[in-house]
Amino acid sequence: MENVIITLWNRNKIVLKSFWIGILTLLLLIPTLFIQNLVEERQRRQQEAVTEVSSRWAGTQTVTGPVIGIPYMAAAAEGSSTSLVKHWAYFLPATLDMTAHIIPEKRYRGIYQVIVYTTELQVRGSYDSLHLAELNIPAGQWLWNEAAVFFDLGDLQGLKEQVTLHLSPKPGASTDLDLVPGKFSTDQFKSALSAPLPGWLSQAAEGPLTFSATVRFKGTGNLSFIPTGRETKIEASSSWPDPSFTGANLPDLRTVKDSGFVADWRVLALNRTFPQQWKTDTYDLARGAFGVSLIVPVDTYQQTTRSVKYAILIILLTFTAFFLIEWIYQRPIHSLQYILVGFALCIFYTLLLSFSEYIGFNGAYGVAAIATIGLITWYVASILRSAGMSAFISVLLTVQYGFVFTLIQLQDYALLMGSVGLFVSLAAVMYFSRKIKWHTA
Repeated sequence: MENVIITLWNRNKIVLKSFWIGILTLLLLIPTLFIQNLVEERQRRQQEAVTEVSSRWAGTQTVTGPVIGIPYMAAAAEGSSTSLVKHWAYFLPATLDMTAHIIPEKRYRGIYQVIVYTTELQVRGSYDSLHLAELNIPAGQWLWNEAAVFFDLGDLQGLKEQVTLHLSPKPGASTDLDLVPGKFSTDQFKSALSAPLPGWLSQAAEGPLTFSATVRFKGTGNLSFIPTGRETKIEASSSWPDPSFTGANLPDLRTVKDSGFVADWRVLALNRTFPQQWKTDTYDLARGAFGVSLIVPVDTYQQTTRSVKYAILIILLTFTAFFLIEWIYQRPIHSLQYILVGFALCIFYTLLLSFSEYIGFNGAYGVAAIATIGLITWYVASILRSAGMSAFISVLLTVQYGFVFTLIQLQDYALLMGSVGLFVSLAAVMYFSRKIKWHTA
């Protein structure tokens, strides 16, 4: 019986060893899952740092308005009786021009960097008319003494000074309205800045109105605008060199340089999903928001996550090289030695993650790759007693890590480069495996 087992092993040892190496490769994916969880945990801690800084500075900001709101009374049936219920009607301006100068600033919470900003926003616009007739509300139902103007900001904590809206029915005449939170609250604008409108509005409602304001506020990360004008023009500029334009509309013109960016939007009422004036209903105005985010150009956690996904490729190719060395050159390698090399390949990713938080992804990748290649090269030289073999493994690992680094940098061509790389790797394995005498192994 013992002779039969030995005979079976001698005849099938190369297949059994291949099977065992495959199992080891799959088992080593377990540590990579833990590493992936560690990356996600560190990413959550970074987001917590952003949230903590935002709570003390100000969050992302979305600018809406100004919007004129006028309440009216409408009959509502209650069983067999009828009662009057107050509703709100809203009127958007014909033109809205905003110019935002964004001053970025870096803040740190521990090792995490958070981008905050201060903005000076110049707001100008006009109404050609409120077009009251389009809502089919009888003149006697309007509550002109409760009319208000609304100006909404995502996080009022970011306001740096009093907001005053200059409203004018004709050239040379102007009324200053101090916008405050909590003055008026409606279903559409629950916590916006607001102010009561002057009594002359009822006589000027069908004529032109102009408005202007300067708003200075703070925010974190993103600044968005809602196109409340029939024609909305936005210009945003900053010294931050890495903007990300977001939302429902991309800028018509943009210039991005190392010294900063300038972006211009022009959005028409035809490009949005809410009307120019409406009554009773509420609309999700935020669906039409667009703007810019001040981003950190390199997300080390995202790049580390992508590199971890290539772990199986690195492990498999390295083990394949060891397997070919073992059977072609008759250099036996113990399973424990495979495992130790596999652990070294996994530790590469913990080195990458920890160093990237201090010196960036590119520098950390170089440090982790040099450390891992050096360790495995030294170990191979010790167990195989061959400078040539250790040099071969060193070159192989350098090519592998260099290839993965290239894939991560060339995001748009990652699939193409990866497919070509796998094909070349398979061709190399097939070429060298010709020397194995499978029928006698």
